[in-house]
Amino acid sequence: MRDVLDDLERWWRDGRTVGLGTVVGTWKSAPRQPGAAMLVGPDGTAVGSVSGGCVEGAVYELATSAREDGIPLLQRYGVSDDDAFAVGLTCGGIIDVFVERIDQQTFPELGDVADDIRAGRPVAVATVLSGDERRIGRRLVLRENGSSGTLGGDRLDDAVRDDARGMLAQGATGIVHYGPEGERRLDDLAVFVASYAPRPRMIVFGAIDFAAAVARLGSFLGYRVTVCDARQTFATSKRFPDADEVVVEWPHRYLARTEIDERTVVCVLTHDPKFDVPLLEIALRLPLAYLGAMGSRRTNEDRLQRLRDLGLAEDELARLHAPIGLDIGARTPEETAVSIAAEIIHARWGGSTSPLRQVGGPIHHERQLVR
Repeated sequence: MRDVLDDLERWWRDGRTVGLGTVVGTWKSAPRQPGAAMLVGPDGTAVGSVSGGCVEGAVYELATSAREDGIPLLQRYGVSDDDAFAVGLTCGGIIDVFVERIDQQTFPELGDVADDIRAGRPVAVATVLSGDERRIGRRLVLRENGSSGTLGGDRLDDAVRDDARGMLAQGATGIVHYGPEGERRLDDLAVFVASYAPRPRMIVFGAIDFAAAVARLGSFLGYRVTVCDARQTFATSKRFPDADEVVVEWPHRYLARTEIDERTVVCVLTHDPKFDVPLLEIALRLPLAYLGAMGSRRTNEDRLQRLRDLGLAEDELARLHAPIGLDIGARTPEETAVSIAAEIIHARWGGSTSPLRQVGGPIHHERQLVR
C-alpha cells in the first residue's frame, strides 16, 4: 500500500471509493513481494502494480468489481491455473491477491494510518483474507501503544495483536493463520499483516567520493541514509545531496549513540585505522544486517589483526565483509557502489552471485529477511 498511498489517501479524503488489489502471498519466481498494491480509482484510473505486468488486467477487473459491489475476494494467479497463459504468471511464479473496496466506511482508520507511515511511526494493518465470510475484509490497526478496529472476536483480536506487534518490530509482512477464537495451531482463518515500519537505515562512514555514490544507491534501494565523518570540511549536505542526514562526529562515538536495529546496514569507507578500528570494534558487536569495510587486502589484514588484539573473536570478525563489495570488476565510485549494493542485497536474500544464465532453479529466492 505504501507505493500507492498518495493517490489512495487523496481519493479517500475526498469521500471517493476505490478498488484495491494487494499481493498477500508469493511463491517461486513472483515479481512483486507481499504488500505490493494496485488501485482502481473512482474514474477507472489504474495506479501501482501487483505483478510487473503479468496479471494486471485480471486484477484490474476484480478490483473494479470489488469497488462497485463491495465484495472482497482472495484470488490466486500462477502456473497452476488453467488460464495461466492468458492471465497467469508466465514467468512461473504464483501470487495471491486480495481485492477489496476502500472508502471512509470500509477503512475509517486510513487517514491515521497514512499519517503514521509518513511520519515514520510503526503501524501494522491486519486484514482477514479467508475463512469466516462474516469476517473477511475486517481490519485491526496495530501500533506500539494501542490498536483500533476488530477482526470480529476478542480472543482473535488479542492473538493477532500479539503476533502483529512482533512482526511490526521486525518490519515483517505476511500471512498468519488462526482458529475461530485465535487458536494458533489451527488454520480456519488467514490474516494478512502488513507492517509499515520506518525505512531501514544505511550508515556510511567516510565523506569521500565513493560515499556519495553509495548514499545515492542506498537511497534508491529504500534506505534512510546517514553519512558520518569527523571532518567538518568534507561532511556537508552539498557534497551528499542524496543522504537524509550528514553528521560531523567521530564515527565510533556516533555509532555508539545512534539508534540501529537488525535491518541496519553499515558501510565503513574511511580505510584509516584511527577511524576504522574503534568503529569496527563497536560495529562487530551490534546486531547489524550487514557490515562492510573498504580497503586493500593489506589494509584489511592489518585491520583484522588490530581487532584481534582488542579481543574480538574469529566468529565476530567473520561478520565483516572486507574488502567490501562483490567482485564485478568495479573501478569508478559508481561501479563500486553497485558492487557494494549487490553484496548488501546478497546478504539479505542469499543467492549464488553467479550469472543467472549459469544457474538453475527459481530466479527469486524464497528466503525473506526483515524489510
